[in-house]
Amino acid sequence: MRMVIPASLIEEIVNAAKNSSVEVCGLLFGRRMGDEVRILEARMITNRLHSPTAFEMDPVEMIRAIDEAEERGLEVAGIFHSHLKCPPVPSERDLEGMKNWRIPWLIITPEGEMRAWVLKDGEVEEVKLILVPNE
Repeated sequence: MRMVIPASLIEEIVNAAKNSSVEVCGLLFGRRMGDEVRILEARMITNRLHSPTAFEMDPVEMIRAIDEAEERGLEVAGIFHSHLKCPPVPSERDLEGMKNWRIPWLIITPEGEMRAWVLKDGEVEEVKLILVPNE
């Protein structure tokens, strides 16, 4: 699987992580085409845990963001969040969340390190990230 994402969206998420004392999180909207996920928008969602080591997206904000994206013909194509003090690999808590959201999870550090993952057939697989110029 591969995720194609504009560099500007990555920059936006990294900047948010740099300027936050808690994990930032949100939804990635776009389209899934076979084994490729094309990301067109990122939407920050409040981390209602206000934690530097865990996140939980505000459900009301999630529903609003999903409804607005669907009105524009987009679908939830990924989830993103930051890891402030550890590498961008899924934590045990992330793995539990991945069981409910079987879409790619993009994890970014404030330093700009990033990796994406998906749970497939009970196994965590890395998703190839392809950054494209801003459109």
